[in-house]
Amino acid sequence: MDKSPLTPLKVIKITFVLAVILVVVMVGATLVGSTRIGLVQGLKGLFYGWHGDNSFLKPSEKTILFSIRLPRVLFAGLVGAALSSAGVVFQALLRNPLADPYILGISGGAAVGAIVSIVALSSLPFCVPFLAFLGAIFTVILVFLIGGTRKGLDSNTLLLAGVIINAFFSAIIMFLVSISGSADLHTITFWLMGDLSMVSPGEIILGGIFLVVGFFIVYAQARTLNMIVTGEETALQLGINVERTKIILFLASSVMTAVAVAFSGIIGFVGLIIPHIMRMALGSDHRLLLPAAFLFGASFLIIADTIARTIVPYTELPVGVITAICGAPYFIYLLRRRAV
Repeated sequence: MDKSPLTPLKVIKITFVLAVILVVVMVGATLVGSTRIGLVQGLKGLFYGWHGDNSFLKPSEKTILFSIRLPRVLFAGLVGAALSSAGVVFQALLRNPLADPYILGISGGAAVGAIVSIVALSSLPFCVPFLAFLGAIFTVILVFLIGGTRKGLDSNTLLLAGVIINAFFSAIIMFLVSISGSADLHTITFWLMGDLSMVSPGEIILGGIFLVVGFFIVYAQARTLNMIVTGEETALQLGINVERTKIILFLASSVMTAVAVAFSGIIGFVGLIIPHIMRMALGSDHRLLLPAAFLFGASFLIIADTIARTIVPYTELPVGVITAICGAPYFIYLLRRRAV
């Protein structure tokens, strides 16, 4: 890890490098798929396609690149960035290295809403993400009502409330799955393991607005978050409204997670391991850690989703399967490294 002092120039340089990596990953992922498109031909099609010149591509290739692959790549990047950024915030505020964006029970509430929609209201447009989002937001409100105290938000109480509510919703999920028809089980399974295949342009735009705005709200509190992590008493002495800042950070991160889960399903390990990787590589200063996790998390999920849709011919895996296969061994490595 680089021990040199963090300066604005250093933040810009590292952010720029990670942004370039993200662009390369996005272009590569867009060109990879079951239908082969030549590298040079695909690059020309992507570059000139923005200017309306699609003469480099066949009509079918144009549809594949711009209507199927590119929207999916963009959305995977948004979801990965949101989950990674939220993971950074939850791990910092809860002072728990095992915290992830779902730790307050958001995944359970969203899953109940989504499954109810799949079973009973699947014919209505936007119904699955809408009910999943409502379920996630309801869970956040419930956790805050249970975990709040007269003195403000208590991290341990919030954590316990999230675990208990998530366990309760898990029981409801099992009940709903057990009474669902076989036709719905495939859709439910993919949603519970993360599914980026059915994204629409409208969902990308709507989700992107929520996720980007949420990130900038969080990043605006990066310096303050550093002080709170160092010590809440010290932050109070410096004139920081700690409780107000914690509420802003918790709510913004929870909404980012709720939006990501509502549109993509439950994708594990992204918000858990990416913050650790970036923290080990770049340090714990949130002025750099947040944008680094945002960009690297986007790249990671794009790569994972590309593997999920190409590793088995003519078959698509839930992206959560790939993130778990990659994430679990690496997290075990991290735990063993800390234990040595």
